[in-house]
Amino acid sequence: MTNPAPTVDQVLARMRELAPTFPPGDGVGVFHGVYLTVTELIAARLADGFFAAPAALALLDGLFAGRYLAAVDAAAAGQQPVACWRPLFELRARAGIHPLQFALAGMNAHIEHDLPLAVLDAARSLGRDPESFDTDFHRVNDLLAQVEAQVRQELLPDPTRAAEPLLHVLGVWSIDRARDAAWASVLALRGLRPLPPAYQAYGAALDASVGMVSRALLTPVEA
Repeated sequence: MTNPAPTVDQVLARMRELAPTFPPGDGVGVFHGVYLTVTELIAARLADGFFAAPAALALLDGLFAGRYLAAVDAAAAGQQPVACWRPLFELRARAGIHPLQFALAGMNAHIEHDLPLAVLDAARSLGRDPESFDTDFHRVNDLLAQVEAQVRQELLPDPTRAAEPLLHVLGVWSIDRARDAAWASVLALRGLRPLPPAYQAYGAALDASVGMVSRALLTPVEA
């Protein structure tokens, strides 16, 4: 990503502007509402000492959000977003998909693919080792886990009454596993930077494999 990272305020302004443009039931709109909540929470915590390095975290947050917004812009321009985002944008209006599936598919793409690449982008911009983001990476993920739990409760208030196929699909994804996988990708990509072909091959495989999980999460389960 060569464009300057947007500030957190710019990200919030853009996301609030986009929010009312999604039609009811739109799968991307479902995720967008979740991510807007996450971004508002991060913005609030940037000012209260929650993060160890708030200026660096603000840069990371802008780069992180920029990857999702790039997918939105690509789709709006009639282009395909990157592979990890493609299932959500392709299936955003498909009948039989529960709103929680859309929310988790978006979180999967953004956490497992976009977040590690945003860490690498931020580290490169600041001239830091990506591992120096370890503390705030996990604090961001604590906020993501908090929102994910709220989303599950709001969109699936009584799991005991949910259909078995839906519960089976939702069991494909865990935010704890996603966080661990994202950090493992940070470390793997850091190690591969001196080997550009291997770095590019790993990045392409990550994009594709995250997209495969998102497609599985979006298996229609409702009549």
